[in-house]
Amino acid sequence: MDFAFCRADAGYRGLKPMSDTSRMTTLHGKNIFFIGLLLAASGIVSPPVALAVGILFGFTVEHPFPAESSSLAKLLLQLSVIALGFGMNLKQVIHAGRSGFLYTAISITAAMAVGLLFGKVFRVAGKSSFLITAGTAICGGSAIAAIAPINNASEEEISVSMGTVFLLNSVALLIFPAIGHGLHLSQNQFGLWAALAIHDTSSVVGAAAKYGNQALAIGTTVKLARALWIVPVSLLTAAFMARHRSTSETTQGSVKIKIPWFILFFCLAAAVNTYLPQFVSAYGILSHLGRTGLTATLFLIGTSLSKRTLQQVGIRPFLQGVALWILVAGISLFVIDRGYISI
Repeated sequence: MDFAFCRADAGYRGLKPMSDTSRMTTLHGKNIFFIGLLLAASGIVSPPVALAVGILFGFTVEHPFPAESSSLAKLLLQLSVIALGFGMNLKQVIHAGRSGFLYTAISITAAMAVGLLFGKVFRVAGKSSFLITAGTAICGGSAIAAIAPINNASEEEISVSMGTVFLLNSVALLIFPAIGHGLHLSQNQFGLWAALAIHDTSSVVGAAAKYGNQALAIGTTVKLARALWIVPVSLLTAAFMARHRSTSETTQGSVKIKIPWFILFFCLAAAVNTYLPQFVSAYGILSHLGRTGLTATLFLIGTSLSKRTLQQVGIRPFLQGVALWILVAGISLFVIDRGYISI
């Protein structure tokens, strides 16, 4: 009788009753989602693996919590960026970046301009194009994580951008040491090249560590100095977004700049780590939480990508990222090998 009532009620409301198979599928989807999230937040898996697991989930399982996952990903993304600031020492970063400041400014500006041009050539949507360009020009996933909330990128756009960057990171981790040895690059040369041409700091550390201790020291400090450019690029992005909104609005009134407060807290965290060293053990914990939080965020972002969204996006963003990366890596290697820049 109850089942008949449910069927009648469902028919009255124009709804179909949920079958036992649908309930089991939903339950399995929830269990898999929570297991994947806990695994990503545990620190056991690396960020690329977490993103890959999330994408696999999105391709094979219907997302049980799409709205909640989206909200959590945005909040966790910003908190993770702030926590990562406790792992940066401003004195070391500024010292390493002082000699190459001019080249860094020119290279980032040129990479941003060329990347956006490639985005137009490959007809990549504006936000995805900008995220891939910023990730390649500055510091990969960290730049994407910082800028995405500012330009209101969707989870699909973030996922495609992150996926492109992390795939190229994996390739660089494998082939860069072999190229360095083949060209007989010195420890300093390879460390500098890795910092300029590999997207993420973690992959720079991995590739440079394979090459030697001196390459590791140079690569890490130069990459951290380059990472500071997240701040001005984020602020310029916020100003541009505000200007774009003001020109598109039909009603009169002032338009406020959406200040990326989490970027300012990121800088504050780095300053605290530098000038209050007595709490270094706590900073290490916070920095580790930032890395694990970013890993969990990547899983959440990956779950938003499905066959449907991938078909909508296509292969063009990946081609844009590959073309820009090859250009940046090639030019950086040429100027370093010729001795035009050194450290």
